[in-house]
Amino acid sequence: MMGRIKVGLLSLRDLFATAWWIFLIVGLGFVVAYQFVQPAPPRTIVISTGGESGAYYQFAKRYAAILARSGVTLEVKASAGSLENIARLKSDEAQIGFVQGGVIEPKNDPDEADDSGLLSLGSVFYEPVWVFYRGDKRLDRLTQLQGKRIAIGQEGSGIRQLAQRLLEANEIRTNDKLLPLSGLVAAEELQQGRIDAAFIIAAESAPVVQVLLRSPGVKVMSFAQANAYQRHFPFLTRLTLPQGAADLVRDFPPEDIKVLAPTANLIVRDDLHPALQTLLLQAVSEVHGKSGFFQSAGEFPAYMDQLLPLSPEAARYFQSGSPFLQRYLPFWLAVLFDRLIVLLVPIIALLIPLLKVAPALYTWRVRSKIFRSYGELKFLEEDIRHRFDPAKMADYRSRLDALDEEASQLHVPLGFSDLVYTLREHVNLVRHILDKQENPT
Repeated sequence: MMGRIKVGLLSLRDLFATAWWIFLIVGLGFVVAYQFVQPAPPRTIVISTGGESGAYYQFAKRYAAILARSGVTLEVKASAGSLENIARLKSDEAQIGFVQGGVIEPKNDPDEADDSGLLSLGSVFYEPVWVFYRGDKRLDRLTQLQGKRIAIGQEGSGIRQLAQRLLEANEIRTNDKLLPLSGLVAAEELQQGRIDAAFIIAAESAPVVQVLLRSPGVKVMSFAQANAYQRHFPFLTRLTLPQGAADLVRDFPPEDIKVLAPTANLIVRDDLHPALQTLLLQAVSEVHGKSGFFQSAGEFPAYMDQLLPLSPEAARYFQSGSPFLQRYLPFWLAVLFDRLIVLLVPIIALLIPLLKVAPALYTWRVRSKIFRSYGELKFLEEDIRHRFDPAKMADYRSRLDALDEEASQLHVPLGFSDLVYTLREHVNLVRHILDKQENPT
């Protein structure tokens, strides 16, 4: 048993002595490949939304519940709106933020590189622009709001910036009649008659929209120039609120209402881990992928508002869906395999080809020990046959004994033992030749 262990250890030693350079090359390959291994994604990320009563905040809470199933904590931070969200992203106070379409001005030169450090994960839902107003006269153009008291949203909000752009396009300049009111506060002021109109951006199911649609004396503007607005503001989409959609019994609205809608866009820092971007897109698809009042099933998420470059991860997701590993494995296990798969490159590109060469090298190394003795034996045989000198008889025998001793001490694997015995037989053969030379008769 000890003999077998010894032979095995010797074989292993020979293998390492033969293949050490293979392990060195592969080890260096692993070191190089490791430089390209993505770090593990953080377990906590921050999303900047809008007011706590707004849609952004409520949707972010739903994302958080979905991400929590994969062991990722999404911290939801309320804000004043899109502009504050962008500021937080740039200062790294948040890694994700909602940004209303049109808030970021497009570059004059489309080929100019973007240096904001932000990327888009695409549009996630429509945000209809509702212009509610009081009065008996029907309004269908923003120019008709000239001189009226208008709620345009709080400072730093996306609705305020959009309302100002739309009003300025209609030559209504900023003045003290444009008031920083939004949401339910603006709705109450309009109901009480303390203001004449209010810009509201919210889904049709939002409480503020439902309240104002049913408020006596409050009407919603149908944009007669909706097509023209789309030409002037490409980030806007024309939507239609069908007749009777709000109340079938009272047939409200009494006719189709044309509204304009930017999209809500999910913006991320360009250093947000790719796996988290994909996980977030999966949550977005779960929340917004169904059919809705203004959208069809599968319409969102999509790259509709090109306010920022699309994230490469989002582009892959839109084209192919979730990564293969994340479809069948838990998130963190899929991330681990995805990170370590880079390390398979040295195995595939280096180790496998080198291991094909290793057995031949190993065989050559073992045989070379024996062939060295054969070289000396051959030289000694030639000396005895063609240059025999009786005075060197003792030297001849001493050299043969040394070769025999050397052969018996060779440590080779069992699979090569026949070569050792063959060598010793050949040593004895040369001894017979020497004996004949010594005694020719």
